Amino acid sequence: MRYIICAVMLFMLTLQAHPAPAGELSLLGGYGVTNNPTEKAFAWQVQYMEGLGNYFAYSLSYLNQGHFISHHRDGNAANLWVRTNLLDRQLSLGAGVGAVFYYDTKLSANAPPRDLHGWGGMANVAATWYTKSRWFYQIQGYWIKGDKSFDSLSALAGIGYQLDAPPTEGPDVKGTHLSERTTDNELTAFGGETVVNIPGDGHSRAIALEYRRGLWRFIEWTAGALYEGRSSLIDRYGLTTQLWLAKPFLHDRIALGIGLGPYFAIDRRVDAKQVRVPFIFSTTGSYRISQDWLIRATWDRVITRYDRDTDIFLGGIGYRF
Repeated sequence: MRYIICAVMLFMLTLQAHPAPAGELSLLGGYGVTNNPTEKAFAWQVQYMEGLGNYFAYSLSYLNQGHFISHHRDGNAANLWVRTNLLDRQLSLGAGVGAVFYYDTKLSANAPPRDLHGWGGMANVAATWYTKSRWFYQIQGYWIKGDKSFDSLSALAGIGYQLDAPPTEGPDVKGTHLSERTTDNELTAFGGETVVNIPGDGHSRAIALEYRRGLWRFIEWTAGALYEGRSSLIDRYGLTTQLWLAKPFLHDRIALGIGLGPYFAIDRRVDAKQVRVPFIFSTTGSYRISQDWLIRATWDRVITRYDRDTDIFLGGIGYRF
């Protein structure tokens, strides 16, 4: 439920950013099935798509494939699409291929729960109906070859919004060029909650401090300190550094980004003397409330090698200088 709430908030926040750079944001829900054994579970997805000309596009997605009996799997996906536009560009049909990095919490009655990670192949088909406004409706199906995890087939339907009015009806064909970096310098203090992704009492309060610096047009770098809090499953803190892809909206009032980097952490529940280095993957959004001040929300996924993956939901206030 927390994932859905965060996705909806991010989706609705972005819709306020018009006019904005070209691109489409959609929120989809439906069901996924597996055949080993045969199971069905609710699935949902948040997707950003941007045109690469009349017949090509790329997409970045977060997809949650639901809670099966022995697996809880979600992931981040990137796809390249081929599409054609029919009926005066109101109907767009597309097919895509790409890759997904999955997070699979494997549950067993005879063994402790495990956090499995890996790369899978992905194939998509989609049909999109564009209205006279920027809203559109979409149905989408995708198949995932799960490598060491399971294979799945999902069918979704939902609604989306064009972040900028396209020059013609239907899908936009090209993203907006960015001539300047998104951020100069920024310091942000956060508070929030940590959720461990295996069963148990894994909820705790989290705090963080982050310095952000724009390096180039779409590239940012951050360095931060993170305390995930104390629960029966973790007592973890450490230093983070990440590289980000970021893009501004509404004349730099709103910015969205994704980041990845190492997390130099100590978990006192396991070994207070050993420094572990999991990776941390993050999605963030900021809104400038004045020339210098902003509010920022970040969703971190800590990717561990000892079955203590976490989701960290943070909100805070920052200062730009």
